[in-house]
Amino acid sequence: MNSSINILIAGSSGMVGNTILDKCLQREDVNSVTCFVRKSSANKHPKLIEIVHEDFLDFSGKEHYFKNKDICFYCIGVYTGAVPKEEFNKITIDFTASFAKILKQESPNVVFSFLSGQGADSSEKSSVLFAKSKGIAENILKNLKFKQLNIFRPGYIYPIKKRKEPNTFYRIFRPLYKYFFSFIYPNIGISSVDLANVMIALAFEENSKSIFENKDIRNKISKV
Repeated sequence: MNSSINILIAGSSGMVGNTILDKCLQREDVNSVTCFVRKSSANKHPKLIEIVHEDFLDFSGKEHYFKNKDICFYCIGVYTGAVPKEEFNKITIDFTASFAKILKQESPNVVFSFLSGQGADSSEKSSVLFAKSKGIAENILKNLKFKQLNIFRPGYIYPIKKRKEPNTFYRIFRPLYKYFFSFIYPNIGISSVDLANVMIALAFEENSKSIFENKDIRNKISKV
C-alpha cells in the first residue's frame, strides 16, 4: 500500500485527538501527521511532525505547515465552566475560525473533521453557552465550503484511558455511564476510542452527510 495521505491534527494532546493521532501513525496509507501543540510531547515517530505553537489566532510564518494536507482532524475544545465566557468563545469559535481559514487557503481540497458536541445549535440562538458557541463554529466551517466537512456531535465521551476528570460531574458520571447508562440509554454517549475510529473512517471515505449526531456515530461503529 502506498503511503500518500498527509494529515493535520489540532488538539492531539486531548482525549480524542490523541487517540486519532496514535491510530493515524499506525496506518500504512498515511505519509505524515502534522500536529500543532502548545507543549512538546514525548511522542517520537518518523511520520510525526510536531509544531509547538502558542497563539492559535496567528499562524504567521507557519503557513507552509498547512500546505498539501489531505485530512484535518480538529479536536480543540474546553469544558463549560473551566474558563470564563470570553475565553470559552475564543477557544471554541475564534481558534476554529483562524485555523480553518488558513487551512482552506493552503489546502483547498482538504477533508475537515470537526469535533463538535451534542446540542450544538446551528441557529446560534441558544441561551446555553456551549450550544451557541459550537453552533457558531460549525456555521463558520460550513461557509468555508470545504471539499468535505464532517461535523461530529457526540454526547458524553467515555474515556477509555484513565485520566484526571475535569470536574465532580464527570467523576460521578464516568462509572454511572460504564455500568448503567451505556446499557440502558446507549445513545447518550460513546467511548473515546469508538469516536476516534469513526472519525478516522469517515475522513477516509467520501460521503454527502456533514453532521453526525451521537446515534449516527454509534451506528457506524460496527462498520469500521
